[in-house]
Amino acid sequence: MTTHTPNFGPFHIRKWYGFVDETLAGETGAAADGEPIYKYVIAAAIHCPYAGQYVEDLTGWIDASPALGVEIGRRLTELSGGKAIESYGKAILVGTDCEYEHGNALLTNPAANPVRDAVGGGKSWVPSTGKRGVPGTIVDIPLAHKDALYVRSHYDTISASFNDGPNRDEVILIWAFATRGRLNARLGGLKASEVKGEDGLV
Repeated sequence: MTTHTPNFGPFHIRKWYGFVDETLAGETGAAADGEPIYKYVIAAAIHCPYAGQYVEDLTGWIDASPALGVEIGRRLTELSGGKAIESYGKAILVGTDCEYEHGNALLTNPAANPVRDAVGGGKSWVPSTGKRGVPGTIVDIPLAHKDALYVRSHYDTISASFNDGPNRDEVILIWAFATRGRLNARLGGLKASEVKGEDGLV
């Protein structure tokens, strides 16, 4: 039987992932209206101690999750070279021996707040999604403006997959970030330059 000795606080992390996506032109070839958009994905394949069982109390994972948020923020700063972040999103991929709820335990506010701190604060809730899957499963991670959900130009998505995860007894915790809204966004509404950042909406 394989043992999973904790190597990051109470967690056993098998692998960290970091991806960069840089887009300089739109889908039809139109040049960017300003700077390119950089998107970043930070993820960790984490052994799930609850795999194969129903456990009523998941607070052990929730209470320990802020350390994951701190590390994701640190890795984002390193991967992005300190570029300013305007939008964010999060997701989970849950192995087939795990419950969806196991992954969601790592997406709650205790884990998210250190990530908000790392991007200079975030007033809006973080859009999220997730699914159960196997290695190679594609997950679409939603993005929205970190301070105002009503900024239409920042509704976006980045897709990610991991060739070697999740294992059956793993959860892959995923965060995504972007430096700006969609290239050549032209659907009107509240502009990023008009954000007040008071209530997470406008």
